[in-house]
Amino acid sequence: MTDASAETSSASGAVSDTETMSNKAAKKRRRREPPPDPAPLPGLVDAHTHLAACGGRDAESVRAICDHAQAVGVDQVVTVADDMVDARWAVRAAEWDDRVYAAVALHPMHAQDLDDETAAELEEMARHPRVVAVGETGLDYYWPGRSDDCAPPEVQHETFRWHIDLAKRVGKPLMIHNREADRDLLDILAAEGAPDTVIMHCFSGDRNVARECVDRGFILSFSGTVSFANAAELRAAAELVPDEQILVETDAPFLTPHPYRGQPNQSYCLPYTARALAAVRGVPEAEMAALLGANARRVYSMPLP
Repeated sequence: MTDASAETSSASGAVSDTETMSNKAAKKRRRREPPPDPAPLPGLVDAHTHLAACGGRDAESVRAICDHAQAVGVDQVVTVADDMVDARWAVRAAEWDDRVYAAVALHPMHAQDLDDETAAELEEMARHPRVVAVGETGLDYYWPGRSDDCAPPEVQHETFRWHIDLAKRVGKPLMIHNREADRDLLDILAAEGAPDTVIMHCFSGDRNVARECVDRGFILSFSGTVSFANAAELRAAAELVPDEQILVETDAPFLTPHPYRGQPNQSYCLPYTARALAAVRGVPEAEMAALLGANARRVYSMPLP
C-alpha cells in the first residue's frame, strides 16, 4: 500500500468512526425526545396510563398532561397504580382534574407488599368514587429470577386472588397485568370466579389466548405494541376482538407506538395507536376512535366529557 493509499484509508476510517459516533449520539438524543403531536383524533380515552411516572405529581403537571392530550382528542385518562405510593398518587390525580380517573392495586412485582394494613388502605381507595378499577394486578413470570425485588409466583398467586375478591366486593372492573403467565392467570380467574368486568391491560397474547379471553367476555386493551413491526400475531389478535370488547391505552411512559418506539410516551400519543388499530381492523379512523372512547366510558362507568 502506498503512503497516499494508507492516508486515504486512514481518513476513511476516521470519517467512518465519526459517523458511527454521530449516529449513536443522534439515536441516544432521539430516545430522549418526545414524539411529535399526532393529528387530532377526537373522542378517545386513554384506558391505562401512569401519570406519576410521566411527571404528573402535582395538580399543575397533571393539568398540563391532560391539556396536551385533550388538544389531540384524548378527553379522559385512567391513571394506574403499581404500588402503594403510586396508588395514593393516582387517587390524588383523579381529585385534581376531572379528566382523570384512577385504578389502584399492587402490581404482581410488589405482591409481597400486601398485608393487613395495605389491604385495608387499598380497599378504602378502591371504594373512592374517582377510582374506576382495581388494577393493575395479575401475574408476571418474566421478572422472578431476573429481579431480587420481584415477588415469587406463589406470592403473586395469593395477592392476585385477593384482588379478584376485592374487585367483586367493590363492584368495579378488574384490570389485569399478564406477562408470560397466560395459563396460570386464566386458571386462577376461572377457579376464583372472575368479576363481571375483566380488562386484559396491554394485551400481549396470541390469537388463541385472545379467543379464550373473548369467549370469557373479557375486555382486551391494546397499547403501542400492536404497531410494532414484529407484532403480527398481536395484530391478528386485535383483528378478531368484537367491537364491544376492545380498548386502547398508552401504558405511558412505556411502549410508545411505531415509529417512535423507545421515545417517551404520554397520553397525547394515543391517536397513533388508535390509528394502528383502525388499520388492522379495516375501519375509518374516526369510527375506531368513537368506538374505543365509548367502550372505555361504558367499561369504567365514566361520564361524557
